[in-house]
Amino acid sequence: MPRNDTHRRIHAMAEPAQADEFVTIEAAVGQRVRVKGVAYAGGPMKLSGWAAPVVVDLSGFQIPASVPLLANHENHTGSRVGLVSARVENHTLMIDGEILSSSGLATGIVEQARAGAEWQLSVGVDVQARVLVQDSKTVNGRVQSGPFCHVTQSVLREVSVVAVGADASTKMKLAAKFNLYGGMDMEFEKWLEKHKIDAAALSEEHKTKLQAAFDVGDDPPKDVLDAMNDGGDGDGDDKKPEPKPAKAQSKKPVKAKVKAARQSDNGDGDGDGDEPMDVRAEAEGAIKAERERVAAVQDLCAGEFKKIEAQALREGWTLEATGQKVLEAMRANRPQAFNVNTGGSQCDERKVIEAAMCMRVGIDEKALVASYGEQVMEAARPDRDLSLQELVIHCARIEGKTLPRAFGNETIRAAFSTVSLPGILNSVANKRLLKSYDAQRIVATKVCSAGDLNDFKESERYRLTDVGDLTQVAQDGELKHGGVSEEKATNQLETYGKMFALTRQMIFNDDLGAFLRVPDGMGARAARKIDQLFFTRLLSNPTQTDAVALFHADHANYQEGAATALDGDSLGTAIQLFLDQTDSDSQPINIEPKFLLVPTALKRTAMELLNSTFLMSVGSAAKQRIPTYNALADENLQIITSAYLSNSNYTGYSALAWYLFADPAVADTFEIGYLKGKRAPTIEKGDTDFNTLGIQFRVYFDLGVREQDTRGMIKSKGEA
Repeated sequence: MPRNDTHRRIHAMAEPAQADEFVTIEAAVGQRVRVKGVAYAGGPMKLSGWAAPVVVDLSGFQIPASVPLLANHENHTGSRVGLVSARVENHTLMIDGEILSSSGLATGIVEQARAGAEWQLSVGVDVQARVLVQDSKTVNGRVQSGPFCHVTQSVLREVSVVAVGADASTKMKLAAKFNLYGGMDMEFEKWLEKHKIDAAALSEEHKTKLQAAFDVGDDPPKDVLDAMNDGGDGDGDDKKPEPKPAKAQSKKPVKAKVKAARQSDNGDGDGDGDEPMDVRAEAEGAIKAERERVAAVQDLCAGEFKKIEAQALREGWTLEATGQKVLEAMRANRPQAFNVNTGGSQCDERKVIEAAMCMRVGIDEKALVASYGEQVMEAARPDRDLSLQELVIHCARIEGKTLPRAFGNETIRAAFSTVSLPGILNSVANKRLLKSYDAQRIVATKVCSAGDLNDFKESERYRLTDVGDLTQVAQDGELKHGGVSEEKATNQLETYGKMFALTRQMIFNDDLGAFLRVPDGMGARAARKIDQLFFTRLLSNPTQTDAVALFHADHANYQEGAATALDGDSLGTAIQLFLDQTDSDSQPINIEPKFLLVPTALKRTAMELLNSTFLMSVGSAAKQRIPTYNALADENLQIITSAYLSNSNYTGYSALAWYLFADPAVADTFEIGYLKGKRAPTIEKGDTDFNTLGIQFRVYFDLGVREQDTRGMIKSKGEA
């Protein structure tokens, strides 16, 4: 059934009925089976999947003109047994309607009520607005004690007849015994007349069988017609009156009565006992009553409880005893608490809550569907506004913790002792941290390659490069062997991390935001840590294995002097320097720069140089030329700006120096090393210290940043 994602469906079982609050099911002569009673008495209800008792505010209750009457809240055509109208009277939801169906479910409801079973009414409600109330509040004309979920706006979708509701203590009595066949409608009477059957002479057993045949469109059963033509006793005496049905008894009394009949016949079997006709009538009545009991037991079990039916027939159970066993079986088979039924499959409640909390904190739903699946997400959407206190209560109840009525230290202590609460919070915090991490702008990941390291020892990173050009093949076809050289760089991982906690104060304040601000900040810090490591290494200009600094004239990747301030000429010179880089046998490597990395003070200059349509040069006679177009714009350089370059906390900082970098997928520049491919920080639940009232979590990230090749980057000192 379609509904708004913010809505939540509840199946709310009515409160214990007062003395005058009955569910009445009647079948008067010439009428359908009627149902009336109290569907909801306005008080708190303990419902599966809700963190606190639920109170539906009847003043904000929308009631359709006609409401389906279902069996056990099952949403399919076979479970619709009738229609009712609903109204609010004295802060109570009353219903009045009819059982219209003749299906097995509808018949079973009435037959079990006949046998003395107690039915309850339950309502299916779409929740549109709710709030968690911690203190007492007057709702539906009475003071409700907190904590409870106050459903302020809702819509009645259906009313169900159920055997056992969410609260086992609730009971609703029947006002009267039932008589399914107390009257017949006109169509049934015409059908009997068509088959020349006298309705007035029908026994209850024959009437039941004929009604069943009429309902499915069959002809009257042959055994019923034969019995009626035989006067009902099978001895051919049509004038013999139908014996009065005896009260249903077990098999043993039947045998006893037959035995008594034989004894009263003086043992010769000729019927000359003291009262032969009365004894025979009594025995035949007992046999007929047993047949009626068997038929009633079969109807009561309705083909759903085969073992109970077989045992009841074998051991001679009364209808009352059979009905009690059926009710017990229905209780045992009802869905267990904290399993959410979605489309016929059972979802793990912890996963549902976890997905709901992820939606609550703004995680992208497409990513969540990929992680949890559509069924879990559908079940989780109604809970996306779950509060922190509701989460705590829910996790405690998932694992069967006994909770006090009022929210307090005992509730928090019970939740802290569960596996569910730390696990859910850990998963939510981890996804929130990754969202914050991914949202950060990281310069280093643009100009550096990524590498995987297996441990924390210094790792040597080798590159194989060919030596020597291709040579002409001689006429004899012999190919010359080429050489291969090995170039080496290093990298090493370090671990960076911190701890944070969900505190008792956060839970009492119901402040999920305060808790999530920590992983948010740590996600941002983890992303920034990569840039911090990269710029620390870049600006320090470390010495290489050849005892020469990373950026040095010997490496042909460094220019300094008055002519290196960022302008068209200095940028053109740097590009030429980049293009003139050679490999180990002094041959050009033919790699172009892709990124222009500048401090924030040079961002505007860089944009003007690369994005202007043309440049005008002024100054000395040597620069008195005015190009008609900007040649630098065709270099396809991407501008990257970073405040780290001019930050005085870093050795070697400068507001004037600027850099060119190759595409790291084409040429080695710097490498960001990760431990075994783990490219994001990790959150884990940590052991809580005795002096910490809460749950602790730790965040850690294994990183290492090192330069790999001097030929993939150029530095200009930028002196004016």
